[in-house]
Amino acid sequence: MNVLVLNCGSSSVKYKLFQMPEGKVLAQGGVEKLGLADSFLKFKLPSGEKVVLEKDMPEHTVAIDFILKTITGSEYGCIKSLSEIDAVGHRLVHGGDKFSESVVITDEVVENVKKCIDLAPLHNPSTLKGVAAVTELIPGVPQVGVFDTAFPQTMPQRAFMYALPYEYYEKYGVRRYGFHGTSHRFVSKRACEFLGIDYNKARIITAHIGNGASMCAIKDGKCIDTSMGLTPTEGLMMGTRVGDVDPGALVFIGEKEGLSMAQLSEVINKKSGVLGVSGVSSDMREIEDAIAQGNERAKLALEMYDYRIKKYVGAFTAVMGGLDVLVFTGGVGENQTTTREYVCEDMQYMGIEIDKELNAKIHGDEALLSTKESKVKVVVIPTDEELMIALDTVALTSK
Repeated sequence: MNVLVLNCGSSSVKYKLFQMPEGKVLAQGGVEKLGLADSFLKFKLPSGEKVVLEKDMPEHTVAIDFILKTITGSEYGCIKSLSEIDAVGHRLVHGGDKFSESVVITDEVVENVKKCIDLAPLHNPSTLKGVAAVTELIPGVPQVGVFDTAFPQTMPQRAFMYALPYEYYEKYGVRRYGFHGTSHRFVSKRACEFLGIDYNKARIITAHIGNGASMCAIKDGKCIDTSMGLTPTEGLMMGTRVGDVDPGALVFIGEKEGLSMAQLSEVINKKSGVLGVSGVSSDMREIEDAIAQGNERAKLALEMYDYRIKKYVGAFTAVMGGLDVLVFTGGVGENQTTTREYVCEDMQYMGIEIDKELNAKIHGDEALLSTKESKVKVVVIPTDEELMIALDTVALTSK
């Protein structure tokens, strides 16, 4: 069974074609600068050679059509025809409280996703365009929607509600939803497989940390709390997002600077975080280079970033009544050894102790970092959201 996974953004379309159930990747790549004059498709051949094909792609249907023609074409193709694509899985960012699990996409599902557009105005419309494009280009192929917000839907009300007037929840659905759910679900399950423990009887904290960053508390197979909120702005400090901040500070800054709501949103989403504090970059590799050159603000930014993660480990351990597994994933979690060491430093009282020498060697590989004496298993599990989407797609379309 071949499953095509699509991740449609406002200016990009990423794709991965899997042969299931093996999980073998037949093709992967993406369209960038969608809608601009210099749009292009970029992918890597099995030999490792990178290919860039320039083409005017004004919208999603043209982009997806170009992807399909490329993967079935004589020059770069890996399948002979579109009939070899058995199902298509889509990454959907926001399902509100309407979707607590992945679903086969129907007209009713599309209408309910449209009702969530206010919650994800940049992302949901793009995915719906992808769904419409597939419907037009491969009529009759089953499609599945996998929601970033589905996994955290098991949170109890005490965890997802904000202490705002209750009417805003009733009228507008203002509450904590959480994101990166597909990643948190994948790495938490994979960690238990890797360790040989029962997923449904474990207390797990997953740290998906990179330019975007979030954490989940998972108890007995269910997410009971998460760091992101109504939007991906809340929680951990991120590359350009502010994370947790006193709302009064935003009101104060808005009044002092004379900022509109749109301008204030730009500040907290695109000008804050690691970039805002360091003044250097949102990329941790550039931050580490700046630290090596003695840049104090870059050093402060990294310390703040690491501190927030450690703080959430403590909070989530408290609400679960203990911790069995701590999982690091995402670009920083999988590669940044100093961040992992900082988070686990002086945590022996909580049962966390890692092998620092081993930790320093692990970059992007599955690994058990904790010592034999450590009561908590600390692991690095590279995330694979596309594979999780493919697995859900197979499960739902094979019934």
